[in-house]
Amino acid sequence: MCGIAGILGQLASKSPILQMLGSQSHRGPDNTGFWVDDQVIALGHNRLSILDLSDSSNQPFQCEDGRYILVFNGEIYNYLELKEQLRDFYKFRTSSDTEVLLAAFLKWGYSCLSHFNGMFSFAIWDNLDRKLFAARDRFGVKPFNYTNWNGSFLFASEISPFWKIGVPKNPNSSVWSSYFIKGTYGQPNETFWDGVEQLPAGHYLIWQDGQQKIFQWYDFFSRVQSQPEVELKDQEEYILELLKSAVSLRFRADVPVGFNLSGGLDSSTLLALVYDLFPENRQIEAFTFLTGDERYDEIFWVEKMLQDKPFPLNPCMLSTDEVPELARKISDVQNEPFGGLPTLAYAKVFQKAREKGIIVLLDGQGSDEAWAGYDYYLKNSQNLIQGVKSSPLRPEVLDANFSSLASQNQFPKPFEEELLNLQYRDLFYTKIPRALRFNDRVSMAFSTELREPFLDYRLIEYVFSRPKDFKIKDGKQKWLLRKIANKYLGEEISLAPKRPLQTPQREWLSDNLKDWVYDETSLLRQNAWFDYAKIEKELSKFMKGDNDSSFHVWQWLNTALLLHDK
Repeated sequence: MCGIAGILGQLASKSPILQMLGSQSHRGPDNTGFWVDDQVIALGHNRLSILDLSDSSNQPFQCEDGRYILVFNGEIYNYLELKEQLRDFYKFRTSSDTEVLLAAFLKWGYSCLSHFNGMFSFAIWDNLDRKLFAARDRFGVKPFNYTNWNGSFLFASEISPFWKIGVPKNPNSSVWSSYFIKGTYGQPNETFWDGVEQLPAGHYLIWQDGQQKIFQWYDFFSRVQSQPEVELKDQEEYILELLKSAVSLRFRADVPVGFNLSGGLDSSTLLALVYDLFPENRQIEAFTFLTGDERYDEIFWVEKMLQDKPFPLNPCMLSTDEVPELARKISDVQNEPFGGLPTLAYAKVFQKAREKGIIVLLDGQGSDEAWAGYDYYLKNSQNLIQGVKSSPLRPEVLDANFSSLASQNQFPKPFEEELLNLQYRDLFYTKIPRALRFNDRVSMAFSTELREPFLDYRLIEYVFSRPKDFKIKDGKQKWLLRKIANKYLGEEISLAPKRPLQTPQREWLSDNLKDWVYDETSLLRQNAWFDYAKIEKELSKFMKGDNDSSFHVWQWLNTALLLHDK
């Protein structure tokens, strides 16, 4: 996992590409590489070495005849299997997945994408045809941002590299308005910044002669419709083998690998699978965050799960004193609004892992969306947030003109069954895109790599395609996954209801961090988007105990951090 950057057009030269790479250097501290053809193209790469740690796998990576140059962020998990397929076609010089990706492109062209099981964003420059081919993985685990500015096409893994070389930092008012009114984070191609877009998940881009075209390469609907029919008696074993394969592939690395734990079903299942695959490996370490608040911390469950397991546990404490500085750091790498104190607590996991030399971590992201694990799936409601009782939004504090800019976009409904449409929405438009962006930036802030085995496309497609009673049965969600997990975990964990992974955000923001909240949000006083007197009124209510939700307070804090530098 790394950072990539590129400039196509008259701005292409050494100085700006190095500036762009410098602003995302945390993504890859092991090597900074660039390749430049002045006023034509500049490609750059921040390397975090995971596979083949030698210099021979540094990027930009060229094929032997020099026609194609690749910059790549991510991992091709099935690179060993692909390498076997390609041995008669291509003579390999390294043991990296980077070279396998390039060889697959030389063999299969654009259709190489369907051969990859991985997380990736990459760009390949064709020196002969003067053409760029760039692509993003099926679910958008790895980012690809781009903009057109001053006669050039720019791309990068993060947004701040654009600002570093002078691209204006102008808010996309429609996306921001929708964020405050609906709690959304933009469409698959949007960012929070005007003129800066992202390549949607499962799409590729062609740039040539100053023109760019975008194509969808991953057809999730068709894949779901064409899943194999497995006999009822064999379903559990089939899914279990998919789970084991997904986890096993994601342990491929030439650096230490660990995993993140909470006390929930997904995390517990991940632990069980890791133990099943690597029962004696004491070098695999576990990490969990905590805040010192017994109402929220899951350390009791985590320690119980790890009893009789060989994996050392690393508790990662977030304290109130750390929040202001850590919030600023994470805001600076997120470049867009992020998910509050849970994201900051998660940051402590990656910080601790990096300090211990654990460069790769696995977690359980993606299971709820495939297995219908959120409470609103039971009701087929249009809710976007798990476990809320009252509205987490305060649109009444907004200026009327600003409010009118909110997008009216509706989410597509390609399936006949409403449950599937809700799951599809969460996979491609709301929960997963948001969580993956948070997770990518927070892990890379500490030069670590995060892998999500439950987002293996084979697993997602198959489970998604199953009838409703495989997911929800007798009012119990994630039913078949619970049944599989029960073999490993017992009913106390496998049948426990879903608990939203929480921190004492409400309590901290209205108590220990009260002065910080007032100090930061006061920066919005001159912001035309808000009626600040109404913000003050809402803050007063919140501080006095009307704090069922703290999301709106975090929205204002996050906005101040992003838009109003002190």
